[in-house]
Amino acid sequence: MYDISYWLRAQAWMRPSKVAVVGDEERWTYGELDDRVARLAHALRAGLKLRQGERVALLSANGPEFLLVLMAVARCGLVLVPLNWRLTPFEQEYQLKDSGARRIFASAEYLAVAKDLSNRLSLPAPVRLNGGAETGPDDLLDLEELMAGEAEDKGDPEPLPWDLPLLIGYTSGTTGKPKGAVLTHANMFWNAMNDLLTIDLRSSDVSITLLPMFHIGGLGLFTLPTLLAGGRVIIPSRFEPEAALHQIERERVTIVFGVPTVHQRLLEAIDRLHPDLAAVRMFYSGGAPCPVDLIRAFQARRIPFGQGYGLTETSPTVFMLVEEDFNRKQGTIGRPAPFNRVRLVDPVSAAPVGPDQVGEIIAKGPNVFAYYWQNEEANRQAVQDGWFHTGDLAWADAEGFVTVAGRLKEMIISGGENVYPVEVEQVLQSHPQVVEAAVYGVADSQWGEVPHAAVVAAPESTPTEEELRAYCGTRLARYKVPKRIHLVSEFPRNAAGKVTKAELAARLSTSN
Repeated sequence: MYDISYWLRAQAWMRPSKVAVVGDEERWTYGELDDRVARLAHALRAGLKLRQGERVALLSANGPEFLLVLMAVARCGLVLVPLNWRLTPFEQEYQLKDSGARRIFASAEYLAVAKDLSNRLSLPAPVRLNGGAETGPDDLLDLEELMAGEAEDKGDPEPLPWDLPLLIGYTSGTTGKPKGAVLTHANMFWNAMNDLLTIDLRSSDVSITLLPMFHIGGLGLFTLPTLLAGGRVIIPSRFEPEAALHQIERERVTIVFGVPTVHQRLLEAIDRLHPDLAAVRMFYSGGAPCPVDLIRAFQARRIPFGQGYGLTETSPTVFMLVEEDFNRKQGTIGRPAPFNRVRLVDPVSAAPVGPDQVGEIIAKGPNVFAYYWQNEEANRQAVQDGWFHTGDLAWADAEGFVTVAGRLKEMIISGGENVYPVEVEQVLQSHPQVVEAAVYGVADSQWGEVPHAAVVAAPESTPTEEELRAYCGTRLARYKVPKRIHLVSEFPRNAAGKVTKAELAARLSTSN
């Protein structure tokens, strides 16, 4: 089979004049993008002397240049290390050292950080992706100059084995140091096929990339799958709800993916702006369980809304809800995507659990990552008998539609009873004065652990703790009702948009 850059070459042959990607200022056809990729790939080999298997880091905001570097790296058999620009330089330095990256490519706003990191690690000077007056004069190599200095490689490149590593995606590192999940060309192909078959991606589709592309959700949902299908991808450099809606309207976007927080902000902007969303086939959510009331709010406005589930290690698609079931199975993550094998098992015995019983999600398939980079212990813990253990808990109904119950490590055992945070969060989020909720366990001398919660209130609302606990008491067993409920203005989050509950709990414990 072929590396992922061949997807682009195939579309450039079939649809050379069709627009492939749209940035803040750029608008490249498939033919133009493939030409740029061919020239940059030649420059990486001949100019920078990079060889197959070597790692290249990318510290960049979203944009067409991000895809350009990824595809050129892919064509050379190099491995991309996307750096999270939200991390501190100290954290980024760890990932550079761990991956053994040979060079950093950086967009203008991160050049100063990239230069400092390169100096500290004795790497060559970074390559600048784009210009900008704020960068000032320097002697850095510019991406356009790098490509202009090399003749276009017009030959048909020899297809690379598709089990070659393509990306090292570092996990959020909520416990210990981040692990680098190695994703291959094959992983990304089968992820794309899972998406094409479940949401019916086609060449007429236009998707918009609102998540950071250093995160697997920004690439796999649905940037790369849209390019495989021959569609158009809109890539704003930053997510701003009102600007995003203008682009969705202007570019006739058909598929909008985001985490629940992104959708909440888009919904608020929709109610302010009343944009024309007639072209949109669906809004789609992932990254964290989506509040059912948020799903219903979109559907009440006649906007189709679905939800799926995945992880960095699965490239990321595991479960998908197909459009026919959006209304009927609100709140579920659907059923396994076609090229996955998935089980729900008892976390201790690994025996399969029955319908309506909570078990750990384990997965096997061609979209599941190759291994953790230089971390044999993590590999042994995560993959057992060929099955990747996700650490996420869920239950399936009689039809096989799955609902996430939470993280295995976040499950609260109170007086011998299991409390699943997502269940309590969904109840709190159904309260009319609550926008978002997070539930976590706190040590208790009598019960071992008890649930506590934090909520973000709706605008101009100030629900009391007593009111919210009473509301939960009519909908949950007594042991599930949070013993404390804190009102906060916002939640701490990681790069994937997920609430970092350990940080939240620490903040609230020190504020009491």
